[in-house]
Amino acid sequence: MARDGGGPECGGETVTPVCRRIACTLAIDDFCNGAAAQAPRLVAVGGTVTEIVYALGVERFLVATDTTSIFPEAAHALPKVGYQRQLSGEGVLALKPTLLIGTGDAGPPAAIAQIKAGKVGVHILSADHTVESARNSIRNVASLLDVTEQGRTLEERFNTEWQRTETLIKKYSRKPRVLFILGHSPNSTMIAGRDTSADAMIRLAGGVNALAATSGYKPLTAEAAVAAAPDVILITSQGLNVAGGDAALWGKPGLALTPAAKQKKLVHLDALYLLGFGPRLPQAVRDLALKLHEGVPPS
Repeated sequence: MARDGGGPECGGETVTPVCRRIACTLAIDDFCNGAAAQAPRLVAVGGTVTEIVYALGVERFLVATDTTSIFPEAAHALPKVGYQRQLSGEGVLALKPTLLIGTGDAGPPAAIAQIKAGKVGVHILSADHTVESARNSIRNVASLLDVTEQGRTLEERFNTEWQRTETLIKKYSRKPRVLFILGHSPNSTMIAGRDTSADAMIRLAGGVNALAATSGYKPLTAEAAVAAAPDVILITSQGLNVAGGDAALWGKPGLALTPAAKQKKLVHLDALYLLGFGPRLPQAVRDLALKLHEGVPPS
């Protein structure tokens, strides 16, 4: 942090407005009455949160992340508190954090309650899968860490990129039918209906969810695959690896009988990039749109 010219020490440096505001807001110290406060000790739960923190340039606040925090590469070196849905309250509190920011997947509720009881400020971001929700996440994290200027800069960059993406999407009149497959374990293959992050991404990228008549996730069956009649199969890169590659994926129930199989139309992207709804959302939607419409000239 930059020095502000003469206060008590904060994390090894002179206290700045960041330290002062976090201390007062979260009551992590008695700094509001004149005592020294430490720099925030942040645990980020959810790859999207971690990505925003790095994009804001305040990764120095991080003391740990969860196992879904795989971007940027530097995040791999941080201590891990486990999978975001299976947090241990004791494990998080052992790191002596002053703030935990998580996505809507952070849990279980008992662990979150225990962390709050340990006098840690806890903030859960909205789980909505919309462009505005992504903007709000940037604003909220920036506000919590008192880096609103960096937040505005990041949001402006986000908006500029989103305008580029919207311009591209508008050029396509044809909307391919897309079936998203979630297969992050060998024994469980699901397909995504509406009200899912995959459904939102398909629609944002100018496609039609081939399973839009169904809500949430359901098991992949031959009947469901054939009835969906997708032009494109969409999967995460991690899911494709678990499936055993392209050939093994086409061998799953019913997929070989779909229009997508006849054209061997398979699209895969990194899971956090595709489904994270973070700062890279405009680029992810643009990349997905180009892949979904590959071979189809803009109208």
